[in-house]
Order: sequence, then structure tokens, then C-alpha cells
Amino acid sequence: MADNTKITSTTSRPPRHGPGSGHGMHGEKAKNFKGTLGKLLRRIGEYPVQSIFVLILSVAGTVCFVYGPQVLGEAFDLLTQGITAKSSGSGDIDLGKIGYTLGFLLVLYGASGLAHLCEGLIATQISQNISYKFRTQISQKIGRLPMRYFESQPIGDILSRITNDVDTLSQSLQQCFTQFIFSVTSLIGVAVMMFKTSWKMTLIALLLIPISAGLIGLIMSLSQKHFKRQQKYLGEINGQVEETFAGQTVVKLFGYEDTAMETFKKTNEKLFTSAWKSQFLSGLMMPIMQFVGNLGYVGVVVYGAVLAASGELTVGSIVSFINYIRNFTQPIQQLAQVGNQFQSMAAAAERVFEFLEEEEESPDAVVDPTAVPTRFSGTNDFQHVHFGYLPEKTIINDFCCNVQPGQTVAIVGPTGAGKTTIVKLLMRFYDVDSGAILIDNHDIRTLPRHTLREGFGMVLQDTWLFSGTILENIRYGRLDATDEEVIAAAKAAHADHFIKTLSEGYNTHLAEDAGNLSQGQRQLLTIARSILADRPILILDEATSSVDTRTEERIQRAMRNLMRGRTSFVIAHRLSTIRDADLILVLRDGDIVEQGTHTGLLAQEGFYANLYNSQFSYN
Repeated sequence: MADNTKITSTTSRPPRHGPGSGHGMHGEKAKNFKGTLGKLLRRIGEYPVQSIFVLILSVAGTVCFVYGPQVLGEAFDLLTQGITAKSSGSGDIDLGKIGYTLGFLLVLYGASGLAHLCEGLIATQISQNISYKFRTQISQKIGRLPMRYFESQPIGDILSRITNDVDTLSQSLQQCFTQFIFSVTSLIGVAVMMFKTSWKMTLIALLLIPISAGLIGLIMSLSQKHFKRQQKYLGEINGQVEETFAGQTVVKLFGYEDTAMETFKKTNEKLFTSAWKSQFLSGLMMPIMQFVGNLGYVGVVVYGAVLAASGELTVGSIVSFINYIRNFTQPIQQLAQVGNQFQSMAAAAERVFEFLEEEEESPDAVVDPTAVPTRFSGTNDFQHVHFGYLPEKTIINDFCCNVQPGQTVAIVGPTGAGKTTIVKLLMRFYDVDSGAILIDNHDIRTLPRHTLREGFGMVLQDTWLFSGTILENIRYGRLDATDEEVIAAAKAAHADHFIKTLSEGYNTHLAEDAGNLSQGQRQLLTIARSILADRPILILDEATSSVDTRTEERIQRAMRNLMRGRTSFVIAHRLSTIRDADLILVLRDGDIVEQGTHTGLLAQEGFYANLYNSQFSYN
């Protein structure tokens, strides 16, 4: 039934690294600050109309804002002139004109506030839309990533990118977007009005710019590496916490609490150090900028007094300029604050972009849609398959096997012999290096992945049930199934009896990881789900290895119902469960050493017979 097959390695899957060892977590990889900001700007550019409105509103609000001190100076001059005229007896204070001027000033500031309010609303919408797209793209990206990515990455780090990094990016982007535009437009507008008022005093104020820019650049260069490390160690600590909580039973069983706490403590200390340094350095920006601003403020006041004494400027002009110099240093300080936020935003954004730019599964080959079968018959043909997780290390070498519809093929052998690898190739989680795998005479590389995988049902050793009712969990196999079809599938899986003993029957809500059910009950539900899905090809990966013998018999009865009329690939350590298989492939040390039926292999008194008899003697 099958040709000779050789497998040259005992490794059946790529190594899984611990927390913090996955891609995007290595500290030695240089961060591209400018490139990341460029990508974010392109994202903002996807909303041209809203961005233009933000710019228009920002400019309008800034014009009103920067013109206010000029009007205030005029009101001050009117008041000064009125007081002088009244004291000399040549006139009186024109309260009406002063009131009109102050009213106009109030309108200016009101219009400025309204414009910036609308600007903030639109900018918030843009930033939230960008965050929404990021989360959507990450969710879609997960479906396109190859299996090797998930087998080499800590789940906590992936979750950190989806939650912490996107949240940091969303908050920082919203603040930076509005604050940066306001600060730049204010800086330009105030500078123009300052030149208009007094170019001599403006030159003094402009001395602040190179000093401020130099200090900002120095602090940003020092703090950037610490922000990068902060995001890195945050991902690591999330991975450690996720793995420790998920494996709490094992942690307690082996007394690993102290070691886990020590590992957490070391990572937490690294996070504390990087976070402290980044926040301390970024926190220096404001006091330094305030100190520089105050120096400029003092210089302008002193020189303005000299100009006023010489009659070159009015008192109102000096009052206006003092307001301008305050408004001139404020946007510089705000830009320093924005620079601080840019550090955190860039570090988070780069991790998100790294994830979105991960190498995806190779695209599906272009095929004639009419050639894609609507349902597989179940014929599987492995033709001289070669494969290795690493290019330099071949695992499967010249694997050949032909399986007819409805047959049951058992794959047995010691742990690490390559059993699961064969299944992964069959479902195209990995592509073969050479050779071909055919289903119904179609090379699986010419079939769309979703079409291929819709032909498979799976029951694994590790059951997966989500938080929801039992009815919803079984219906996950076929979402359009009626309640009657779900119940029929549960009966075929011998799960109906125990479900009815529960307080709410099929409407019983499962806790996280279905902890309120036994392992055997969870397995019966996954079998019911596969029966409901009604897929022509089944993969059963050690589905009974973690239950007791009596429960195993129950599950075996359910699986016989599930396997009836379907092509089945069974991976099993308990050889008693595959005695009725049509073909048994025996793997050892990376080779197919024997193949045949249970009776025939026992008669050979070879490796399979030794495996079977050793299990029987223990049982």
C-alpha cells in the first residue's frame, strides 16, 4: 500500500523559545526612529480631508490666539492714554472703546478655543481610526502568519503588541498630532507678530531656539534607547506572566514558584530601570525649557524697558511683546513634551510595524476555480516528500504513502519521530521542500489554504473550548447548524448524557478553558464539534492520551462514530487504540521502519510488536 519511506531526523517540530526570545524582542536590533515616523505620517495621510481640516482649524485658531495680545496691547494703550489725559485734565477715559476692544479680544479667544476644540475632535477621530485599523490589520495578520511564527514566539509578547503597544500608540498619536500642529503654528504665528512689534527684541527671543533645540536633541538621543528597552521588557514581562498563569498547576506541582518569581523579579528590575531612566530623562525637558524660557523672558523685559524709556515702543507694545514671549516659549516647551511622547510612540509603533511586516505564508497559487473540488473524497497521496524546519536539516526524506478514501492510517512511534510533522505538512501548515502531497489528485499547493483546511476535522490532545455555552462550542464546527443538529452530534459523540446532567444542560456556560468540565468531557465536546463539521478527512492527534481507561473507551466509541466513512490519520501512543487501522506506519529514529496492519506487524515480531507488548505488559 505504501512505498519505503525514510525520515532522517527525530525532530518533529521547531524549538519553542521562552518569553522574550521571539522576534522583535532582541535589544541588538537598531531602531529606525525616522523610518517609523515616516510610516506613521503615511498612515495619517490616509485621511487627507480630515487632516486638511485639522490644519485649517489649527491655523485659524492660532491666528485668533496670536492676534489676542496685539488687541490686549491696544486696550492697554487706550487705558494708559485715558489715564494720562484725565490726570492732565485734557480728556477722559474712553470706557466704551476700551470695552469694545476687550469684547473683541474675548471673541478672538472664544473663536480660538472653538477652533482648537473642533481640531481636537477631528484629530481624535483620525488617531482612533488609525488604531482601529492597526488592530484590524493585526487580527488579519495573525491569520496569514505561518505556523513557525507561533511556534517560536511567546504568546505574551504577541498580546503585548496588540494591547499595550497599540494603546500606547493610540494615546501618544492623538496627543502628538494635535499638540505638534498647534505648537508649530503657534510658534510661527507668534514669531511673525513679535517681528511686527519689535524686531530688536525678537532677535533676543530667537536665541532661545538653537539652545532649546540642542537640549531637546540631546535629551531625546539619550532617552530613546531607554524607551526602546522599556517596551521590550514590557513585552517580556507580559510573556512571563501569561505563561506562569497559564501553567500555574505545573508551577505549583514542581515547586517552581521561587524560580518563577526570581525570573519575574529580574525582568521587572530591568523594566523598572529602563522605565525610570526614560521617564527621568524625558522629565528633564520641561524644567530645562522653563529655565531657558525664563532667561529669555528676563532679557526681553530688561531690553523692552530701555526701548520704552527711549520712546521707541509704547507701554502697550511692551505688554503685547511680553505676552508674545511667554506664548513663544510655551510652544517650544510643548514641542519638547511632544518629543518626549514621540519616544514612547515610536518605540510602540515600531513593534507594531515589525509584527505587521513579518513574513507571511506563501500566497496561494492561482488556480482555475472550477478545478477546486467542492468536497474531497479523501484520497491522499504522499509522493517523495522531503522536508526540514531548517534548510540545512532535513527531517522527512523521500516519504511515500497512498491512502484511499475511508481508510484509517495510524502513525505510531516514539516522541519526536516526526508523526505530527506529517500532519502539519498534510494541512499545509508548512510546505514541502520537494516532492508533493496530493488530495484527490490535486497538489495541495495549488489549492487555496482555506479550501484545503475546510476538508479537515481535528481532535487534538489539547482541547480548545472558548468561554460560552456548550451549545455554542459544539456549533463552532458549523455555525449554521440548528439546535437539533448540535444535539444529534452530541449524541453521536456520547456527550449527550453528561450534558443533560449539568444544571443548565446545553446552555451551561463554560468557564475559561472549560475548567468546570473534566478532560474526558471536554474531549467529547470537541469530537461532537468535529462530527457536526462533517469533514471528509480527520486528524486525531493523541486524542485519548490524557484520560483514564474507562473514559478512553467512551471516547473511542465516539471516535468510531466520527471516523465512519471518513479518511482518518490517527497519531497515538496507546497502541491499543489503533488495532483496527487499515495501515499502520511505524516511525523510529526518523525512519519508517515498519508498515502494515496490526495483525501483520505483530506477526513480524519487530519494533511494533515490542512497542505493543511493552505497553500491554504495563497495562
